Amino acid sequence: MNMKKTNIAIFVSGGGTNCENLIRYFDGSDTVCCALVVSNKAEALALERAQRLGVPTAVTPKAQLNDPEVMLPLLREYHIDFIVLAGFLPLVPDFLLDAFPRRIINLHPALLPKYGGKGMWGHHVHEAVKAAGETETGMTVHWVTPVCDGGEIIAQYSCSLSPDDSVDDIAEKEHQLEMQYFPKVVEQVLNSL
Repeated sequence: MNMKKTNIAIFVSGGGTNCENLIRYFDGSDTVCCALVVSNKAEALALERAQRLGVPTAVTPKAQLNDPEVMLPLLREYHIDFIVLAGFLPLVPDFLLDAFPRRIINLHPALLPKYGGKGMWGHHVHEAVKAAGETETGMTVHWVTPVCDGGEIIAQYSCSLSPDDSVDDIAEKEHQLEMQYFPKVVEQVLNSL
């Protein structure tokens, strides 16, 4: 029996280390295809990473991202079944949430519900964790809902912090968790559909 592959779109805004990690992880997979990388920023390094690995890319600035007449045909063109946010900063428009019910997940660089919500992304998160004197940090994978970082948590992985850790140290420890676990969590979610 020939199983249909699940085509995923990876939405990115920045460097794309998680994007590249996902593409490499699913390269040669019988069940998952990284079919498209979408960025709201034309200068996102993630686009170069994806192109180098042979994955089609699209740039959708805010006006296009929020336009169903642009986004839905684009995702249909690549037969997208599922969306993974990997360092994607804009809020996902409601029409995409409606078109992909429980088919959009996000990676957040903290242990939600702590350090989530508006303005909590990238280095801002790690700075807040450091400022609060937290003894651990981690990553959260959650379902995307209209509430920023408010969706049901799928998985969390944590690591301990020492008082001597700098903001960069915290970021690096958390990033190692993402590299190790994020593709596996995505795979588990896709296998459960």
